[in-house]
Amino acid sequence: MPETLKETTADKPEAVAAPAAVAPVGKPRSLWSDAWHDLRRSPLFVVSAVLIVFLLTMAVFPGLFTGADPRYADLAHHYLQKPKWGNLFQEDWFGYDIQGRSIYARVVYGARASIMVAVVVTALVTVLGTVVGMLAGYFGGWIDTILSRVTDIFFGVPFILGAMVVLTSFEERHIWVVILALAFLGWTSIARVARGSVLTIKQADYVMAAKALGASTTRILLRHILPNAIAPVIVVATIALGGYISAEATLSFLGIGLAEPTVSWGVDISSGQEQLRNAAFVLIIPSVMVSITVLAFIMLGDAVRNALDPKLR
Repeated sequence: MPETLKETTADKPEAVAAPAAVAPVGKPRSLWSDAWHDLRRSPLFVVSAVLIVFLLTMAVFPGLFTGADPRYADLAHHYLQKPKWGNLFQEDWFGYDIQGRSIYARVVYGARASIMVAVVVTALVTVLGTVVGMLAGYFGGWIDTILSRVTDIFFGVPFILGAMVVLTSFEERHIWVVILALAFLGWTSIARVARGSVLTIKQADYVMAAKALGASTTRILLRHILPNAIAPVIVVATIALGGYISAEATLSFLGIGLAEPTVSWGVDISSGQEQLRNAAFVLIIPSVMVSITVLAFIMLGDAVRNALDPKLR
């Protein structure tokens, strides 16, 4: 009987179940590669990235967009003359201001100061806020208490009002004075975000394992805490960058930020208020550039937040 069964099985090899095919397992993607995969397919990210690249190119290489001197004044070009909207990318495309200077040239060259202030301030507040937040969240105890109370003190100062008080104490308010004044007051939000993120991450198993293996505090902070806590910080910093452009324009409009002979959108908005009734375009055009730039960075921040936050996918 057993021989019969053996022969039957041998005669019918199809009766033996074939092993199931195992699907190839691909390499798992990290948080950043997964976020980049989502960002490339986000229309919000694509539009904002194109705008930001265009604005950065204009700030770094203004000569590619105009050959006119933004400080050259010719009173023969009166500001009451209407802009030549058909003369694309020409000196008189947006008309002239009250001193006979090309508004188009000043819009192009003004991007450098406005964006430079925003980018450098964002870099400074990101570094300072991240360091303060990481130290407070990781060590806790009295270190957390002191750093949190200092953060609360700075957070309680109205941003624009505090910047006005700081800047009025300087006789000359060049670009680095404005940058340091904004950075001095703008790090608190990032510090709070970094602290909250570190408080969650330091309880993770991989951090506990690193401590058990005797890893130094510096190694734990830089190799385990920082890479996993930086995502929300990047989101907040990206959105805040647009706010610093608005802050610089606001302070310059009030006559406290950048001033002549510096070329910036805020300076042009301040000088354009005198011609608002007779030639509104002198004020409106640099204001529109500020709005477009702020909108681009806010859109970029929203796209990055959607890509990095699993709850929003």
